[in-house]
Amino acid sequence: MRVFGAALASSALVLGMSPLASAAPEGQPEFPVGAIDWKPCAEMPTVDCGFLTLPIDYRKPNGEKFQLAVSRRKANDQANRIGAMVINPGGPGGSGVDFSFGADRYFSKEIVDKFDVIGFDPRGVARSQPIKCSADVLQRQPSEYPKTKDEFDKLVAFNKELRADCRKVSGAIFDHASTFDVANDIDSIRRALGEKKINYYGVSYGTIMGQHYAAQYGKNIRAMIIDSNMDHSLGTWKFLETEARGAQDMFNEWVKWNDRTPSSPLYGKDVRKIWKDLLAKAARGELTYPDGTKMTPENLGSMVVGMGYGPAFKMFAQRVKDLSEGTQAPVAFAEGETFENPFAGIFCNDYNLRVSSWGEYQALNAMEKRVAPDTLGSSIGHGAMMGCVGFPKATNAQRPLKIKNAPKILLTNARYDTATVYEWAVNAHKQTRDTTVFVTYEGWGHGVYDRSECTLKINNEYLVGLKLPRNGTTCAAVEPADQPAVLSTKPKIAGPF
Repeated sequence: MRVFGAALASSALVLGMSPLASAAPEGQPEFPVGAIDWKPCAEMPTVDCGFLTLPIDYRKPNGEKFQLAVSRRKANDQANRIGAMVINPGGPGGSGVDFSFGADRYFSKEIVDKFDVIGFDPRGVARSQPIKCSADVLQRQPSEYPKTKDEFDKLVAFNKELRADCRKVSGAIFDHASTFDVANDIDSIRRALGEKKINYYGVSYGTIMGQHYAAQYGKNIRAMIIDSNMDHSLGTWKFLETEARGAQDMFNEWVKWNDRTPSSPLYGKDVRKIWKDLLAKAARGELTYPDGTKMTPENLGSMVVGMGYGPAFKMFAQRVKDLSEGTQAPVAFAEGETFENPFAGIFCNDYNLRVSSWGEYQALNAMEKRVAPDTLGSSIGHGAMMGCVGFPKATNAQRPLKIKNAPKILLTNARYDTATVYEWAVNAHKQTRDTTVFVTYEGWGHGVYDRSECTLKINNEYLVGLKLPRNGTTCAAVEPADQPAVLSTKPKIAGPF
């Protein structure tokens, strides 16, 4: 399983329907929503693709428009079709259209039999007027781990230059790509489909879209699963601290796995000492990638975070063994230039994580190293924070999650997840106790839907029959299978969540 693009979107449309005059978000003008002109997708003709013309700024419905890419995988059993299920795989920057192409491999047969699966590329992403930046600017990015005030200042200057470049290349969509805007788009999809209520499954960064949709349009939901949750209430310090703790916890779990698993390449060895020695070698500049690039201690920590998505305990153990023995094993990453860079326009408008000075950065960096001495913090949390340094305030800044007028929502998370850490799900549930039912998978990895028979049964029974378990239900951990992981320490332009 695992989230598409993470390292992780019903009903029949009456073709030719006239534009629907629709109630807009509170305090905003009404605007018409037209039909989607469905055609077979070029990449997968068994799925329908189309575009929905929407305002870039919902406060100006007659202003500049963009084309939102939407896909529809019709329910296999139309006679017993339940409705439309909108899905999103996360990112920020993941393609829900691509996610829908593989929906039959991700969801159980009874789900694709009974739901029209509706994918969409969020505004600023992939086919939906993607946010782009000049390659020559992107290639000049300095380290997100500055060692001096001068290096910190250079990163701030670079981020300002990059933001200006992205805005110039991308146009108005750059300033209107927050998840608040995306929630409005999701309801526009619902209206274009002619559905009174929709179902929604969002994983990773897709959960923040679900949370926003539930807060803004709760009455329009039949069922919603938010799997591996973001917490949109955390300030900079707490965001970084919780991410760091999640990385360290995963490292500790990997050590335990090595100790109890005879098939591990490091079984019977002092794994903590091996790792400590590798960190020291990296600090001295004695570790390199196959291409000769120096590997830093932070690069090693980033590998732990990437390993945690799967999790790929065995593959990572082999990688650590190779490094400790001086073997030049390849690292799994994809090379190649890219111009698309949605992160800055989305995440930096959703999270006001701003480091105002070199002194503040030093304090934050010292804290994450204290919390996570083996991984030196979390490469995801750190990179997200430093990617927004120098930006103006976020337009959709953090705030407590308040959901009203919504049915019960299924909120799930793994106990050990290096991307969307367990503490985030706990806190999101605390803010929505009356509207969310919290289920914990007691194991490892990013994405809960099909981790075990237990998680699969709970998710499917809820989607099909609206049957929910008792709040606080847990599903036992299943020993992770050997699988690939994102071990790259290169930046992932699409985003990590």
